[in-house]
Amino acid sequence: MAGFVSHFTNRVDAKGRVSVPASFRAVLASDGYDGLYCFPSPFQAAVDAGGHGLVSEIELRLSAFAPLSAEHDALSTALYGASETLKIDRDGRIQLSDMVRQHAGISDQVVFVGQGYKFQIWAPARFEVHRKDAMQRALAVLSGGGGALRSETGET
Repeated sequence: MAGFVSHFTNRVDAKGRVSVPASFRAVLASDGYDGLYCFPSPFQAAVDAGGHGLVSEIELRLSAFAPLSAEHDALSTALYGASETLKIDRDGRIQLSDMVRQHAGISDQVVFVGQGYKFQIWAPARFEVHRKDAMQRALAVLSGGGGALRSETGET
């Protein structure tokens, strides 16, 4: 698999910079994406991030709606209009923006969580709660009793 896997906790320095895990930078480099595309997750208090794989998934989702429809505009606003492209410096660090910090509740540490075609950026305490819930829901689905996974709001 040539995607984002595992999770890593890194410290945020006094200037608000944090090192992107080397394995994640390698995926971005092989993807040919210059920077880090990110936007507030519509499902959790985390930030979705990635490169061309993530942008391709967004384009695929948007293509299901007519370009001038309300659905297309809402999805486009949420996934493009609220997005940012962060630059990765030569030392492999990003400067966390106010959007990333506020939406994810990040202060002095950050967790990078691989999800294949994308990864998420979390505050450690929030990720631990989410990880436990995700494991319980995944077990229910894998054991045949869970049906479709539900979002944090209870929607499928």
